[in-house]
This record gives sequence, structure tokens and C-alpha cells, in this order.
Amino acid sequence: MAQSVHYEIFSRQGARGGWTMTDVRTERQSAIDFAQNLMAEEKATGVKVVKETYNEDTGDYLTLKIFEDGHNQMKIAPAQEDVPHALPCFKPEDLYSYHARATMTRLIPDFLARNRVTISELCVRADLLEKLEATGTLVQHAIQKIAVAQAASTTTPVQQIIKTLLELTTKAFNRVYRDERNKVFPDTNPGAFGALATRLAAQPDGAYVLNGAIARHLKDAKGWDDKVFRLLRLTQEVPQNAPGALLLLGAVDAMIAEILAGSAALHELIGAKEDLGQALAALVLLFLGQEPAEGGAREGLLALTRHFADDDMPEARTAIANRIMAEFKSAKRLCPDSLEAEFKTLRRIANRVVLGIGKYLSHEDLVAAFTLRSKRLVTHETLGEYMATGATPDEKLERLLFVEENVIGAENKRQLATFVMPLLTAASFETYFLTAKTPALGRLQKLAQLQARVRRGGFQDAQRQEIADHLDRVAATLEARAKIFEAIEGKSSNPVERATTLLKLCTGGFLTEGRLSARARELVVGYLSRPGFLTSYIAQSATGDGATPSADGAMAALMETLGKAGITAETGLKSIAA
Repeated sequence: MAQSVHYEIFSRQGARGGWTMTDVRTERQSAIDFAQNLMAEEKATGVKVVKETYNEDTGDYLTLKIFEDGHNQMKIAPAQEDVPHALPCFKPEDLYSYHARATMTRLIPDFLARNRVTISELCVRADLLEKLEATGTLVQHAIQKIAVAQAASTTTPVQQIIKTLLELTTKAFNRVYRDERNKVFPDTNPGAFGALATRLAAQPDGAYVLNGAIARHLKDAKGWDDKVFRLLRLTQEVPQNAPGALLLLGAVDAMIAEILAGSAALHELIGAKEDLGQALAALVLLFLGQEPAEGGAREGLLALTRHFADDDMPEARTAIANRIMAEFKSAKRLCPDSLEAEFKTLRRIANRVVLGIGKYLSHEDLVAAFTLRSKRLVTHETLGEYMATGATPDEKLERLLFVEENVIGAENKRQLATFVMPLLTAASFETYFLTAKTPALGRLQKLAQLQARVRRGGFQDAQRQEIADHLDRVAATLEARAKIFEAIEGKSSNPVERATTLLKLCTGGFLTEGRLSARARELVVGYLSRPGFLTSYIAQSATGDGATPSADGAMAALMETLGKAGITAETGLKSIAA
């Protein structure tokens, strides 16, 4: 696409004078200098420089104002003329600060991703700044967003903030253009960056010049991975003197942090993944300094992993930690196709990421992020879809208990309980357990297993007790209809066999805690008090080879079994009849 560029200088006279083209230049700085001279010599009350880019393929002009100044550009109340602007930046150098770079990255992410550059590179590359200006209104829109946000917390008019930021941006752009023409940024070959950092460490603009040299070194990188690899190779040139070392390592760390903060760069570094869960797992491995499980990782990613394993690059690791936390807090599902896979993936990632809790990740922030993600999963829409597929009532309850075991946060568990109780109180739930064709003992065991999971869970005490009691009530009704205890009574006239059978039910996980298990223990105590129970129990406790255990041994075994069944030793000793 062929293009030609020229700069038009406009001036005006008086408060209401119109704009008149005064001159046309081919050099940017020359045009701006001419406009500034008009103001300095009071030959105009207002000036502006407009960049005109002609596209020979389309025959269109792209017009972009790059400079404006004037005594009557806008009306400002006298009382406000000396009011501080409360701007984030006051001079061009402020645009290179950490917070300014982070703000600019958020404002023009698409431009950075499209050109595969970081904001630190953009701020010192004249060719990219020219390209950014040529986009038309991108810079103006970014400045307007900052101005509107800043105006909300100050009395300074938004127009005044925009004017000041435009002037500041223009000065910063002009500085880079001027330094590029004056060859301030050296073409540095690998192996010479250590010496350059040593020399620049004592200069006030040393970081600015070093960033320019590094940006020129990265200019022909083939991709993000190659760029990361080149940056990390520079750490091998760190000089012995502390100021130079800090300068070089700081520049490298900052650029890698900016790379890792970008979605496009991260996607290219870790490779394509099936879903967010796999991508987040790869990020956690990188953060922990563990090499990817799958092969084929490229040089840059592997080198970065080794540096993280050695706890190098603190700013870059902070960027990865922030990205991990942001993904945890996002509304995007880890595994969109399956809630069960979602929770399993979340648990697997959580078990890994807790290993990185420390100076980059706090336990409180991690818990808050997991609680927020849990909250987004415990909703009517998500759980309704999860429960909609054909399943029996006990399977639906198991699914809800699976969710409870994998979410955190008291409020989330309270919310989940509001899904459990309607399921339990529905007629279909009790009907299923009372009329199913499966053996009654199997249904009793299922109810006991479900209740045990509820009792171990994290529901609030009142909700946990309510759910457990309802399951126990269904189990007691089932036993009464199936007459299980009566059947045990009728099958044998031997109290030892009856007690032993009931104890097996109590200790084998067949009975729910509450009214059902209490009744079983009451029956067992009644059998213990039958005359001759202990003598019969010792006689029936013979081992396979016919050996009969001692009275003390049989008594100890019995007391142990009673304890497992929930009958205290005191109650057992008082009840056992010789």
C-alpha cells in the first residue's frame, strides 16, 4: 500500500478568527517548530499542525491533528486556571512509569497484539508511533477515556485535561522522533548489552535509552516466544556492578511482564488449548516453574519456566499471578460442556496453585477468587442444566453433594442447600426409596451413604441437620415397611445371632444416624440383657480351627464392636448378661 505524508500548519488571529493554512512541510519536527515560532513571535493567537497521509491505492487522505496551541483555545474560569489538574502524568517521562504503561496497555491492547509489541517497545520506537498516529482516532479516544475517568474525581474540566494530555503525548512522541533522528538509541549486538547498561546506569535517561536499544534488538523477532527467548538471553550479560545489573534486569523483567499480561502473547506462548481449564492449568505450571506436561514447548517458554523455578523475574511472575487470579474471577467456564468436569478441573488446578502461595499469591486472594467462581456455578441456570438430564432421585442428590464438596464459601453452600431440600421433600424422592424394586437393604445403605456425605459436608449446621434428619426419616419409614428388624427377630431365637446381625448393620453403613440407628441400638442392648448372652457369645466366637477365645478376649472384641455401633462401654457393661 503506497502512502505519502505531509504536514499542514494552520494559524488563526483573534478570538473568533478562522483557521488559515500558513505553510506545508514534509518533516514533522520542522512543521511543529514552525508552528511554535508563530506563537513565540506572537504572529498568531492559535496554531495547529495536521498530518495528512495520502493512500495512493484508494486516493483518500487520512487527516490527523498532531499539535495544537493557542491563547484562546478554550475558555477557562480565572479561578480554575491555577488549579492542579490531578493528572496521572505531568511530563513526558511519566509516560514510562509502571502505572502509565499499564494504563496504556489496557487502552490499546489490539494495536499491541496486532503488531506483536509491548508498550515499552512502542514508547521508544518511532516507526510504531508513526503507525499508531496513522490509525486516526485511536490516540484521541484513549486520551478521552483517561480524561473522562480523571474528571470524575476532580473539578478540572474534561476539556482542559484532554488538552494537557494531548500536549504531553505530543511532546513524548516528538522526543522519540527526535531521538531516532539523532541516533540516541544504539544498535547493540548480543554480548554488548551488559556494557551498555553499565554506561547508562549513571545517566538520568538510562532506562529510556536502554529500552530503545532492546526494542531495536527485538524488532525482527519472529514471534512472542522468540522475543521472550531473546530477552532472557540478555540476562546472561548482566554486569557485575549493581546499578548496571539492576537496570538491565529491570528492563528485561518489565518487558516480559508486559508480554505475559497480554492475551495474544500468552496464547502463542502456551499454545492452543481445548478450553480455559487446560489453558489455566498451563499457566499454573508456568507460574510454579514446572515444564509443560506435553512436549513441543518452545525455547522461550522453557527458558522462562527455568527462570521462574529459580524465583527470577519477580515482575513477570507477578504478571502471571495476576493473570491467574483474573481468570479465576472471570465468568468464563473452565469446561463449558460439563459441570462435573468443571469442578474436577477446578480442584486439580487448586491443588497445584496452592503450592505457589507466598509473595506472589496470597491465601486470602486465592480463597476469594475460588469463592467467586463457586458463586457463579451455584445458580439456577447452571444447576438446573446439570440436574435436567434423566437421573433417579438418589443420583440427583449425589450430583448436588458432589457440587457441595467442590465449592467453597458459606454463602455458596447455603445457596446450594436451597436446591437440596426441594429435591428431598418432593414426593418422587420418598416414593423412589419406598417402592423401588432393588433390595430394601441396598436402599437403606444408599440412604445411609447419602446421609454420611451430608454430615461430613460444609452445609450450615441447621441445614445439615435438616437434610440429615429428612434422610433418616425416609430410612426409618423404609425399614418399617420392609420389616427388616422384625425379619431379624423372626429368623433366629438366639439373642447372640440377632445382636450380631444388627451390629453388622450398624457398623456396615446400612443405617442412618438418628431414629433408625437409635432403634437398632436399643434392640441390641435388649439382646445383650438376655440371660446367658455372654456365655453364648463366647461359645459362638470360636475361630475356624475350633479354638475358643478367652472370656476376656471375647469381651474385648464385643466392646470394640459395640463402640463402633455407637453403644458406649458403660451401657454395654451394664447390659450384658452372663
